[in-house]
Amino acid sequence: MRHVPLSRRELVQRLGAGFGALALQGLLAEGARADTTDPLAPRAPHFAPRAKRVIFLFMHGGPSQVDTFDYKPLLQRDHDKPLPFAKPRVQFAQTGNLYGSPWKWAQHGETGKWVSELFPHVATKVDELCFVHSLHGTNEAHGGALLALHTGSATFVRPSMGSWVLYGLGSENQNLPGFVTICPTLGHGGVNNWSSAFLPGIYQGTPIGNAAVPASKAVIEHLTRADLQGDVQRAELDLLADLNREHQERQGADDRLESRIASFELAFRMQMEAPGVLDLANESEETKKLYGLDDPVTENFGRQCLMARRLAESGVRFVQCTHSYKWDQHEKLKELHEKNSREVDLPIAGLLTDLKARGLLEDTLVLWAGEFGRTPTAQGAGEGVGRDHNPHGFTVWMAGGGTKAGLSHGATDDYGFYASVDKVHVHDFHATLLALLGLDHEKLTYRYAGRDFRLTDVAGHVVRELFA
Repeated sequence: MRHVPLSRRELVQRLGAGFGALALQGLLAEGARADTTDPLAPRAPHFAPRAKRVIFLFMHGGPSQVDTFDYKPLLQRDHDKPLPFAKPRVQFAQTGNLYGSPWKWAQHGETGKWVSELFPHVATKVDELCFVHSLHGTNEAHGGALLALHTGSATFVRPSMGSWVLYGLGSENQNLPGFVTICPTLGHGGVNNWSSAFLPGIYQGTPIGNAAVPASKAVIEHLTRADLQGDVQRAELDLLADLNREHQERQGADDRLESRIASFELAFRMQMEAPGVLDLANESEETKKLYGLDDPVTENFGRQCLMARRLAESGVRFVQCTHSYKWDQHEKLKELHEKNSREVDLPIAGLLTDLKARGLLEDTLVLWAGEFGRTPTAQGAGEGVGRDHNPHGFTVWMAGGGTKAGLSHGATDDYGFYASVDKVHVHDFHATLLALLGLDHEKLTYRYAGRDFRLTDVAGHVVRELFA
């Protein structure tokens, strides 16, 4: 009897490995946790979660930790002296002597947390924040550092942490995307920062505008189609789905085609709900003022934060707001960090106030981070002095979502250059984020190209000291 070798496509087809089987293979191996008929259906976490959703406030460019939340008295004392220890072997650019922070610092809240005058509104919230002062990565450049923070890898295209969260937990609202990024950057990795990479396409982030578009003009592209009524659109989609599935039956399982079909269906459902969620007109004037929508300085980022609250409140699992690309102060540190902080300080405090008042902060994890920090040594001189990139020790903070309020975890050295106490790698940060959502980072895997991948690659440990 003559044996005809099967092609890879025929083999997959005969094995019946369709979208649900491939996309949820890792999850289903742990038990019946998912509805395989709907890749976005809510799924049970691995263990009891502290948080249900995430709002990520991304400060693109790299805010200076030693000018915002990581007070270093010795840096102030030793201004313009040489750094008393070696600088990193690999540096993005050359820097000179120590440069003391040009801002005043004060202690705030019952915790007595030191915050610079750059963040007067966030300073009123320090007793609700969980600071990590010892985050560190390995990449000196924006592109690699952005990808590492968003995907866990600085060198390969990997799924975004938002995609991993959506893959692991599904969406709470089937009429909205489960992962939304508002005004995302198109540089330094661009779409790869919210891509699902080798995860099925249905888990990728849905952008609302981009960094080149004011938040007031940011929309989900092609959300409405005025020339067709709903019943005609429904018939059109049904016909298209039938044709696609006939094609699939002939050609075999195709994740990309399944994801496209699912995205068409989601887009159809979004037409009814998304416009109302994105329309801020019904918010009270008091709420708009809370977010700074009455001030042209704070209006843009305030609008992003208010949209994020509305999306989170409506069941979107992961929302990112990006303040882009403004924090990269190689020069004019004082002028530009002051401008940047004025744009985001009040909206961030307003978001925290609003989430808490609505009972959402308890199970919503708010993250504030840049891709890295800045050097405590000066770049340039005179009034135009700045700071260089520094991935070796920087500050991020979290609020809500089961984190320990009022905590300051870890530390950098006396001048703020290197993480030195209770160091937290980016992989540890990701493992901790997933754990707060009830996901075991070692079990949340996806088999691709013969290997089980995860957000934390082959590293990462959960920093349980951050848990309430």
